[in-house]
Amino acid sequence: MATHPDNLRARLEDRADLLEATRLRYRALRGMLASFFWKQRVRAQFELLLEVARAQPEVDVTLAALQRRAAAEGWPANAAPMKLMREVERLREDVRREAFKRLPAEGRPATLGEALLKLEETVLEAGPLLGRHIWARAVELLPRNLPELRAACAAAEVFERVFKRPAPEGVLPFTVEEAEALQRALPLAETALAALWRRLEHFDTRGQVKGFLQARVSRAPQRVPRSGPELLLHAAFWRGVAWARLRASLEERLAPVVPADAEVPALLVWLAAREGRFERGAEPRMDGPGLVASEASGSQPRTGGAVGLRGVGGEVRLPACEVFGEGRAGLFELAAQLAALSRERPVGTWDEETAWARLWNAAQRARGEQGEDVERLRDALRLFILLRGQGQTPARLFSPERARVPTVEIGADAGAAVKDLPALVHAARAAAWRGR
Repeated sequence: MATHPDNLRARLEDRADLLEATRLRYRALRGMLASFFWKQRVRAQFELLLEVARAQPEVDVTLAALQRRAAAEGWPANAAPMKLMREVERLREDVRREAFKRLPAEGRPATLGEALLKLEETVLEAGPLLGRHIWARAVELLPRNLPELRAACAAAEVFERVFKRPAPEGVLPFTVEEAEALQRALPLAETALAALWRRLEHFDTRGQVKGFLQARVSRAPQRVPRSGPELLLHAAFWRGVAWARLRASLEERLAPVVPADAEVPALLVWLAAREGRFERGAEPRMDGPGLVASEASGSQPRTGGAVGLRGVGGEVRLPACEVFGEGRAGLFELAAQLAALSRERPVGTWDEETAWARLWNAAQRARGEQGEDVERLRDALRLFILLRGQGQTPARLFSPERARVPTVEIGADAGAAVKDLPALVHAARAAAWRGR
């Protein structure tokens, strides 16, 4: 039995909204492509061109599905949904004809969506007819609805939320939950911004637009970004702020080891969990993989939101991942322990023997590593052995205040010829305990 016309629109569900929006877009695009100065009109409406191209596969699938359903259910030909479908199909053919007419016969795409993207590339490569100012050209090259621009803005929103607020000195500026967001945003921003700069290089062969925008990347945005170039500058600025703040935090906590840019996202959650930076009011999660730190005193394990981290003896462990292996992870742990023991005096209960055990475990894990970072860590341990920091109070083991002039004593230069990191840690411990 045929469906009542009043119920046909309800049967279309959300696809009616898609078809009506497509009808309006097709009408505007058909007028642009049919005009005499069609290139100038397309330049002014690149966002419309991209919207139609991006939605075209979904429109084609929707029209085909509705045609099959209308035939199977016997929809009346004079029903409003049927009229809408026929009008959209007719406009689609008009747009296809006009788009193909504007493209060369050789290498012409098979689908309408591909043809519209090829049309955008053809117009941008041709350049403006009478010349344009650099900013107007940048607006042409960077439509606001570019997928890469949207991705860069999404990452910049995370950077701005985390790093815009002031942070106390010596405290990480982000929590574990925010570190997880940064872990996703950093590679997203790098990929998206690199694609946007390549787009500018491709279409702006003289490099004027790219140079103009790059000279303004370091300027703080003074207003809410609206155009494509403003969105790019906003995203690039907060990406730069994020990397500057992150490098300063990592240098303070991991010196003398210098992590590569690709390693930074994998370290953020571990560092935040290591310093106990959790969201206020967040409840520990005991189910599934998570951050586990078992206290040496036998207290209950502590669990948080850092997936994949584990702890032994109260210390959060850094797991190996795709960007670094087990030895490199141990090297980061050793650097973090050395940096923490080189700063201010500990607060509250502190076990010096446990600190040495953690150093030795991290060194054992990084035993097979080689490179400049390893040499710098060896130099730090040898310097401590040479200075032989002493003291009965539990001050930081590598604090300069504990250093004294070395004495000629057997074993004072025990670390001079030692290459093995665990052996150097053992020699440093022996130097610290001598003379007590």
